[in-house]
Amino acid sequence: MSNDHSAAAAKTRATTRANTHRSGLGTWLDHHAYSLVASAGRMLRKPWSTALTIGVMALALALPLGLWSSLANIERFAGDVQEARQISVFLKPAIGLDRARALADEVRARADVAAVEWRTPEQGLAELKNAAGLGETLTSLDGNPLPSLLVVTPGGDEALLAAALAQLPEADVVQHDAAWRERLDGWLRFGGRLAWVLAAMLGLGALLVVGNTVRLDIQQRTDEIGVLQLLGAADGFIRRPFLYLGLGYGLLAGALALALLTAADLALREPLAELARSYGSDFALHGFSLPAASAIVLGAGLLGWLGAGLVTGHYLRQTRPTDT
Repeated sequence: MSNDHSAAAAKTRATTRANTHRSGLGTWLDHHAYSLVASAGRMLRKPWSTALTIGVMALALALPLGLWSSLANIERFAGDVQEARQISVFLKPAIGLDRARALADEVRARADVAAVEWRTPEQGLAELKNAAGLGETLTSLDGNPLPSLLVVTPGGDEALLAAALAQLPEADVVQHDAAWRERLDGWLRFGGRLAWVLAAMLGLGALLVVGNTVRLDIQQRTDEIGVLQLLGAADGFIRRPFLYLGLGYGLLAGALALALLTAADLALREPLAELARSYGSDFALHGFSLPAASAIVLGAGLLGWLGAGLVTGHYLRQTRPTDT
């Protein structure tokens, strides 16, 4: 009998602990749900203030994001990296086709060469006719004045390879477009650094915008916060609605920034595509991928959460009652 009573008591205690655990978890979830709904309600009750805060944050986010997107498209427009590294070796006119073919095989066998494309004078003349629209003029020429051409893709140091190819007795002119590419790379590096600087400055501005908005909301609820502190409410309980408020500002601002950039992309895509087609290119603007867009929105939400947390934490440290 005693054993049955002890087992029943143990079972009752276990059930009580389980119910207490479920009750604590349910209370925690209820608090978060209430804070989320309350924050959304405060945003809806002040539509103009909310729209202004979100708009300022969205513009602060859109500027560096737009610059990053522009730099990515410029890199694509500059061409494939391997193509930009190609070295053109124009052979002397006296070099015959058999020797040009053998030379292409010799250059291809080098360890610092990734690929070699041999273009005959006939192929070069056909490409020139199609590219320049000078078919009738070139047809009237006696013979083919173009030499054989080797298009070499470096597999190592392109500058050293270009210097070595220039020493070949069969080489007449070696064209290596490294200077313009180095300058372009320099401009792209500068643009990337500028984007980071703008992101830091404007991100700080967005942080201050959220912080100031939350600070104004705190000032309007000073009495309510004071009562909660006197009743012993934890700082986390008081801070939670403001954190959700900052999170909401950030998420909406990130979504609006993406919408603005998408609208700019749609407005510029067709005119730029027409301009590219006039140069024989199929270049088109590319926007943000789905993972990148998701990361932008989540990052903006985290920025708003951080700004609200900093301001609310500072306020609570200043107003927390102390024991005397």
